Amino acid sequence: MVALLRPAALPAQNSDAAPQLQKLVEVYRFLARYYVDEVEMAPLVEQAIKGMLDELDPHSAYLDAEQMESVAASFDGEFSGIGVEFNILRDTIIVVNTIAGGPAERVGVRPNDRIVRIDTLDAVGMRQVDVPKHLRGRTGTRVAVDVVRRGVGERLHFVMVRDRIPLNTVDAAYMAADGIGYIKVNRFGRTTMSEFREAYERLGRPAKLILDLRGNGGGLLEQAIGMAEFFLPRGALIVSTEGRGVPPRTFRAQSDGEDLDGALVVLIDEVSASASEIVTGAVQDWDRGVVVGRPSFGKGLVQRQVSLGDGSAVRITVARYHTPSGRVIQRPYEKGKREEYYLDHLRRYDDAVRDSLDAAAPAFRTLRSGRTVRGGGGIRPDILIDVDTTEYSQYQAQLIRRGVVNEYVGVLMDSRRDSLQRLYPTFERFDEAFEIDDATLRGLTELGAERGVAPDEAGFAVSAELLRVQLKALVAQRLFGTEGYYRVVNRLRSEAFREAVSLLEAWEQRGRPLLENRK
Repeated sequence: MVALLRPAALPAQNSDAAPQLQKLVEVYRFLARYYVDEVEMAPLVEQAIKGMLDELDPHSAYLDAEQMESVAASFDGEFSGIGVEFNILRDTIIVVNTIAGGPAERVGVRPNDRIVRIDTLDAVGMRQVDVPKHLRGRTGTRVAVDVVRRGVGERLHFVMVRDRIPLNTVDAAYMAADGIGYIKVNRFGRTTMSEFREAYERLGRPAKLILDLRGNGGGLLEQAIGMAEFFLPRGALIVSTEGRGVPPRTFRAQSDGEDLDGALVVLIDEVSASASEIVTGAVQDWDRGVVVGRPSFGKGLVQRQVSLGDGSAVRITVARYHTPSGRVIQRPYEKGKREEYYLDHLRRYDDAVRDSLDAAAPAFRTLRSGRTVRGGGGIRPDILIDVDTTEYSQYQAQLIRRGVVNEYVGVLMDSRRDSLQRLYPTFERFDEAFEIDDATLRGLTELGAERGVAPDEAGFAVSAELLRVQLKALVAQRLFGTEGYYRVVNRLRSEAFREAVSLLEAWEQRGRPLLENRK
């Protein structure tokens, strides 16, 4: 989560700053003038900047100009392109889905088309990171692609005019059960609250809501505050910040929220961070809803983004976030030890480590009922759902990492898309009747063997049912969009989702008592 900042003068209180800056300049000039070989200075400067930041906290960072373009598109919620979701399989660009109403859909590009040429460039063998550079561009400019389509003997040639393509931050919004709405937010970009409100209205302003922030790594502070405001009354403290070189700030709800009384469950996991933790911390501290899932990441440092002249930027940590009850969101770290910081994050989910952390965590009181919540970094759920590893196997992991699962779904859609669309015109019909049979599942293992994943009968036996769900969910994604994927996975494989539905169905008996004082 970042705020934009123009470069400022050196702090007056740091008398050592000017001599140290002069030292850097002297070394640069000496290298540029006298080094034995011709040397390109730009990469050395970038490495020097990265080296300085690496000695600080784990979230201060340098972003080059190319990274900044991608970040800007993510925050802005749109970019200009042709409107396709794609993947790279065996050196070929595969169209996973076309965005409704986008340039690609309008000219007839279909899911599972293979893009083999972009303008004058051979696209076979193109790296995934390079594809957007050629498909995206200024709105109104033209791009031509050649595609290979199953069942068509010759290449198909399409010419498209690039247009604005939305990057949605709400992945799914549907009724999870009678009277219970579900909205999944994948990050906090500039359009998040407008998307969220539209989804909430489309669901009929449900009196009971599941807000899914699992996997949401954060984003823009203003949008996080807006989401917390949605559920809180005017004047409620949402988050505060304190730092050495910046004045303390508090952020409060500016008006009564649109949903002050509805039953609410927030889902989080170990990837939920930053903006997600601000929203969840405010909901928990005000006893506004029940938090379900796994402890969040613990990223509570405020970065200010300083734009540099070449389009790059540095993000400098200037303060720490506190929840309304006073908890520090940032978990502990040692400066200069980034690798250890991320390894420690993984260790926190071992039972013994988690239990010891919980026992040592400082206690805080919520602001309405005075119940106990724990500090020490991150947000600890009111109801903990452990990771289910009983169906995990290295064989399944290899099929996923080698891209075999995605490739196999592409094969299935190549041969069966038309028939599947006829048989299952709605998601409800698909969810009720479509199953991955044994023959289809064995086809996955056969493709895996062709791609170098050795058959493993024991691993297959452990993971077979999970693989069925993954394949069904991915087929649903190709037919009904991202929401289809989550509707399958939530119902069949998410204990946290099922617990949320159960709590909301019995809110007065199970949900509301959790928000009362339990001393």
